[in-house]
Amino acid sequence: MFTGIIECTTQVHRLNHQKNNLFITFKNPFLDQIKINQSISHNGICLSLIEIKNGTYSVIASEETLRCTNLNFLKVEDEVNLERGMKIHERLDGHIVQGHIDTIAKIIEINRKNGSWLFSFKSREKLENLVVERGSISVNGISLTITKCTNKIFSVSIIPYTYEKTNLHFMKVGDFVNLEYDILGKYIIKKFIFLE
Repeated sequence: MFTGIIECTTQVHRLNHQKNNLFITFKNPFLDQIKINQSISHNGICLSLIEIKNGTYSVIASEETLRCTNLNFLKVEDEVNLERGMKIHERLDGHIVQGHIDTIAKIIEINRKNGSWLFSFKSREKLENLVVERGSISVNGISLTITKCTNKIFSVSIIPYTYEKTNLHFMKVGDFVNLEYDILGKYIIKKFIFLE
């Protein structure tokens, strides 16, 4: 489980397709602080470490993960947002992020707004009641607050710190990002549908 507060970014070192899976090797910014089978959020995707060596570590993405996320667009040297699992005894600074991606969205607009940035995204699926204005959403693993939303489009405001410390400053219109809706909202919707 994660908080959506990004620790750092790292670069993709190697991509290796084997059958329907994708093995991804990243440069290791954590030195000796990680171990095999540990889960790390990569652009919001919870992936387990399978190998650590020579200043890198590797993970494997299954066919299902590739289907639901933007990993198929990944290239060597791309920057990826990282967050290690949350510690229970610390403050929850973002919101509860599971690392289970719901869908992807395309960046349709980026506007600079007097020191901040307004990013607008179009989801490939209807947002329905999954997002609400002033609610939380995870975009590439970043806990963000929705400023505006319609049927398939929503916007978030990005402060300079978040812009500089995540891979958002590499993003451009047309790029795809991973979305995870707020788990609390998903449970509430399911309950109301069940009661109907």
